[in-house]
Amino acid sequence: MRKVYFKGVVYALLCMFMCGCSAIVGLFRSDEPFDPSLNPTWTDGKPRVRPGVVLSVQVGIPGEKPVIMETQVDQGGCVTLQYMLTEPVLCDGLTLEACQKKILKAYQRFIRQPQVTVRFAQFDHATGVSPYGTVNVLGEVSKPGPVNMPPTMDLTVTKALQAAGWLRPFADKRRVRVTRCERDGTRTPFTIDIEEIGERGHIEKDMLLRAGDVVYVPETLW
Repeated sequence: MRKVYFKGVVYALLCMFMCGCSAIVGLFRSDEPFDPSLNPTWTDGKPRVRPGVVLSVQVGIPGEKPVIMETQVDQGGCVTLQYMLTEPVLCDGLTLEACQKKILKAYQRFIRQPQVTVRFAQFDHATGVSPYGTVNVLGEVSKPGPVNMPPTMDLTVTKALQAAGWLRPFADKRRVRVTRCERDGTRTPFTIDIEEIGERGHIEKDMLLRAGDVVYVPETLW
Protein backbone atom coordinates (compact mmCIF):
# COMPACT_ATOMS: atom_id res chain seq x y z
CA MET A 1 0.00 0.00 0.00
CA ARG A 2 2.83 2.38 0.90
CA LYS A 3 4.62 1.63 -2.38
CA VAL A 4 1.47 2.39 -4.38
CA TYR A 5 0.98 5.66 -2.48
CA PHE A 6 4.62 6.65 -3.01
CA LYS A 7 4.44 5.92 -6.73
CA GLY A 8 1.27 8.00 -6.97
CA VAL A 9 2.93 10.98 -5.32
CA VAL A 10 5.96 10.73 -7.60
CA TYR A 11 3.72 10.48 -10.66
CA ALA A 12 1.73 13.54 -9.57
CA LEU A 13 4.89 15.58 -9.04
CA LEU A 14 6.22 14.57 -12.46
CA CYS A 15 2.97 15.65 -14.10
CA MET A 16 3.07 18.98 -12.30
CA PHE A 17 6.65 19.49 -13.40
CA MET A 18 5.97 18.55 -17.05
CA CYS A 19 2.88 20.76 -17.25
CA GLY A 20 4.48 23.68 -15.54
CA CYS A 21 7.93 23.43 -17.07
CA SER A 22 7.51 26.47 -19.30
CA ALA A 23 6.21 28.51 -16.37
CA ILE A 24 9.19 27.47 -14.27
CA VAL A 25 11.62 28.41 -17.04
CA GLY A 26 9.84 31.73 -17.40
CA LEU A 27 10.20 32.33 -13.67
CA PHE A 28 13.94 31.80 -13.74
CA ARG A 29 14.31 33.95 -16.83
CA SER A 30 12.29 36.93 -15.60
CA ASP A 31 13.31 37.14 -11.94
CA GLU A 32 16.75 38.13 -10.72
CA PRO A 33 18.15 38.29 -7.18
CA PHE A 34 18.15 41.94 -6.12
CA ASP A 35 20.25 42.98 -3.16
CA PRO A 36 18.50 46.11 -1.74
CA SER A 37 21.88 47.80 -1.31
CA LEU A 38 22.53 47.36 -5.05
CA ASN A 39 19.21 48.70 -6.29
CA PRO A 40 19.69 51.12 -9.18
CA THR A 41 19.16 54.82 -8.55
CA TRP A 42 18.60 57.50 -11.13
CA THR A 43 21.55 59.79 -11.83
CA ASP A 44 22.12 62.80 -14.07
CA GLY A 45 25.57 61.58 -15.08
CA LYS A 46 27.46 64.30 -13.21
CA PRO A 47 30.35 63.26 -10.94
CA ARG A 48 29.21 63.24 -7.33
CA VAL A 49 30.77 62.94 -3.91
CA ARG A 50 29.94 59.49 -2.62
CA PRO A 51 31.23 57.06 0.04
CA GLY A 52 34.68 55.75 -0.84
CA VAL A 53 35.64 58.64 -3.12
CA VAL A 54 38.90 60.40 -2.23
CA LEU A 55 38.95 64.21 -2.27
CA SER A 56 41.96 66.48 -2.53
CA VAL A 57 41.28 69.60 -0.45
CA GLN A 58 43.49 72.68 -0.51
CA VAL A 59 42.93 75.31 2.16
CA GLY A 60 44.57 78.71 1.95
CA ILE A 61 44.96 80.76 5.11
CA PRO A 62 46.00 84.44 4.97
CA GLY A 63 49.71 84.74 5.69
CA GLU A 64 50.24 80.97 5.71
CA LYS A 65 51.30 78.38 3.16
CA PRO A 66 48.27 76.51 1.70
CA VAL A 67 47.55 73.15 3.26
CA ILE A 68 46.74 70.24 0.93
CA MET A 69 44.95 67.20 2.34
CA GLU A 70 43.50 64.03 0.88
CA THR A 71 40.47 62.61 2.63
CA GLN A 72 38.23 59.66 1.85
CA VAL A 73 34.49 60.07 2.11
CA ASP A 74 33.29 57.73 4.84
CA GLN A 75 30.30 55.37 4.64
CA GLY A 76 28.07 58.08 6.05
CA GLY A 77 28.97 60.43 3.19
CA CYS A 78 31.05 62.71 5.42
CA VAL A 79 34.60 64.07 5.14
CA THR A 80 36.84 64.82 8.11
CA LEU A 81 39.74 67.21 7.63
CA GLN A 82 42.29 66.71 10.37
CA TYR A 83 43.68 69.68 12.27
CA MET A 84 41.36 72.03 10.38
CA LEU A 85 37.75 71.21 11.24
CA THR A 86 36.38 69.92 14.52
CA GLU A 87 33.50 67.93 13.01
CA PRO A 88 32.77 66.00 9.77
CA VAL A 89 31.12 67.72 6.83
CA LEU A 90 28.27 65.87 5.12
CA CYS A 91 28.90 65.95 1.36
CA ASP A 92 27.21 62.79 0.09
CA GLY A 93 25.55 63.29 -3.30
CA LEU A 94 26.92 66.79 -3.86
CA THR A 95 28.66 67.95 -7.02
CA LEU A 96 32.27 69.02 -6.62
CA GLU A 97 31.28 72.69 -6.77
CA ALA A 98 28.60 72.29 -4.11
CA CYS A 99 30.98 70.31 -1.89
CA GLN A 100 33.61 73.03 -2.19
CA LYS A 101 31.10 75.71 -1.17
CA LYS A 102 29.99 73.66 1.84
CA ILE A 103 33.54 73.06 3.06
CA LEU A 104 34.36 76.75 2.53
CA LYS A 105 31.35 77.74 4.63
CA ALA A 106 32.48 75.35 7.38
CA TYR A 107 35.97 76.88 7.43
CA GLN A 108 34.56 80.38 7.61
CA ARG A 109 33.45 79.57 11.15
CA PHE A 110 37.09 79.26 12.21
CA ILE A 111 39.19 81.14 9.64
CA ARG A 112 38.91 84.61 8.24
CA GLN A 113 38.72 84.75 4.44
CA PRO A 114 39.76 81.14 3.76
CA GLN A 115 40.41 79.95 0.22
CA VAL A 116 39.24 76.41 -0.46
CA THR A 117 39.73 74.24 -3.54
CA VAL A 118 38.28 70.73 -3.75
CA ARG A 119 39.12 68.20 -6.46
CA PHE A 120 38.59 64.51 -6.98
CA ALA A 121 41.84 62.68 -6.28
CA GLN A 122 43.11 60.15 -8.79
CA PHE A 123 41.83 56.65 -8.14
CA ASP A 124 42.57 53.10 -9.19
CA HIS A 125 39.75 51.95 -11.49
CA ALA A 126 40.15 48.39 -10.24
CA THR A 127 40.04 49.06 -6.49
CA GLY A 128 38.97 52.68 -6.00
CA VAL A 129 35.56 54.35 -6.13
CA SER A 130 34.62 56.49 -9.12
CA PRO A 131 32.87 59.83 -8.51
CA TYR A 132 31.00 59.09 -11.74
CA GLY A 133 29.21 56.20 -10.08
CA THR A 134 29.14 52.46 -10.61
CA VAL A 135 27.28 49.77 -12.50
CA ASN A 136 26.49 46.56 -10.61
CA VAL A 137 27.21 43.37 -12.54
CA LEU A 138 25.58 40.27 -11.04
CA GLY A 139 24.92 36.66 -11.92
CA GLU A 140 27.10 34.36 -14.02
CA VAL A 141 30.29 36.44 -14.18
CA SER A 142 33.69 35.69 -12.69
CA LYS A 143 33.81 38.73 -10.38
CA PRO A 144 30.29 39.96 -9.58
CA GLY A 145 29.97 43.36 -7.97
CA PRO A 146 30.28 47.08 -8.77
CA VAL A 147 32.15 48.27 -11.85
CA ASN A 148 33.40 51.86 -11.90
CA MET A 149 31.99 54.26 -14.45
CA PRO A 150 34.88 55.99 -16.28
CA PRO A 151 35.03 59.80 -16.70
CA THR A 152 34.37 59.30 -20.41
CA MET A 153 30.98 57.73 -19.53
CA ASP A 154 31.42 55.23 -22.39
CA LEU A 155 30.87 52.03 -20.39
CA THR A 156 28.93 49.51 -22.47
CA VAL A 157 27.51 46.13 -21.48
CA THR A 158 30.44 44.19 -22.95
CA LYS A 159 32.98 46.51 -21.28
CA ALA A 160 31.24 46.05 -17.93
CA LEU A 161 31.29 42.28 -18.38
CA GLN A 162 34.99 42.38 -19.21
CA ALA A 163 35.65 44.41 -16.05
CA ALA A 164 33.72 41.75 -14.11
CA GLY A 165 36.00 38.99 -15.40
CA TRP A 166 33.70 38.01 -18.29
CA LEU A 167 31.06 35.28 -18.37
CA ARG A 168 31.13 31.93 -16.62
CA PRO A 169 30.83 28.73 -18.71
CA PHE A 170 27.08 28.31 -18.16
CA ALA A 171 26.10 31.96 -18.60
CA ASP A 172 23.18 32.69 -20.91
CA LYS A 173 24.84 34.98 -23.47
CA ARG A 174 21.63 35.69 -25.33
CA ARG A 175 19.58 37.00 -22.42
CA VAL A 176 21.76 39.39 -20.43
CA ARG A 177 19.44 41.77 -18.63
CA VAL A 178 19.96 45.43 -17.82
CA THR A 179 17.68 47.12 -15.29
CA ARG A 180 17.60 50.92 -15.27
CA CYS A 181 15.93 53.13 -12.71
CA GLU A 182 14.27 56.07 -14.43
CA ARG A 183 13.90 59.55 -13.04
CA ASP A 184 10.39 58.86 -11.73
CA GLY A 185 11.56 55.72 -9.91
CA THR A 186 10.21 53.18 -12.37
CA ARG A 187 12.47 50.38 -13.58
CA THR A 188 13.00 49.78 -17.26
CA PRO A 189 14.34 46.33 -18.31
CA PHE A 190 16.45 45.65 -21.39
CA THR A 191 17.63 42.33 -22.86
CA ILE A 192 21.05 42.22 -24.51
CA ASP A 193 22.26 39.42 -26.80
CA ILE A 194 26.03 39.16 -26.31
CA GLU A 195 26.35 36.55 -29.08
CA GLU A 196 24.75 38.94 -31.55
CA ILE A 197 27.19 41.68 -30.55
CA GLY A 198 30.39 39.64 -30.45
CA GLU A 199 29.95 36.72 -32.82
CA ARG A 200 27.77 38.48 -35.40
CA GLY A 201 29.39 41.89 -35.20
CA HIS A 202 26.34 44.01 -34.26
CA ILE A 203 28.32 46.38 -32.06
CA GLU A 204 25.60 49.02 -32.40
CA LYS A 205 23.51 46.87 -30.05
CA ASP A 206 26.13 47.05 -27.30
CA MET A 207 24.07 49.18 -24.90
CA LEU A 208 25.67 52.24 -23.32
CA LEU A 209 25.23 51.98 -19.57
CA ARG A 210 24.42 54.65 -17.04
CA ALA A 211 25.57 54.87 -13.43
CA GLY A 212 23.16 52.94 -11.24
CA ASP A 213 22.29 50.33 -13.87
CA VAL A 214 22.20 46.68 -12.84
CA VAL A 215 23.52 44.11 -15.33
CA TYR A 216 22.35 40.57 -14.55
CA VAL A 217 23.66 37.49 -16.38
CA PRO A 218 21.35 34.48 -15.90
CA GLU A 219 22.42 30.85 -16.04
CA THR A 220 21.44 28.91 -19.12
CA LEU A 221 19.10 26.00 -18.45
CA TRP A 222 20.38 23.77 -21.24
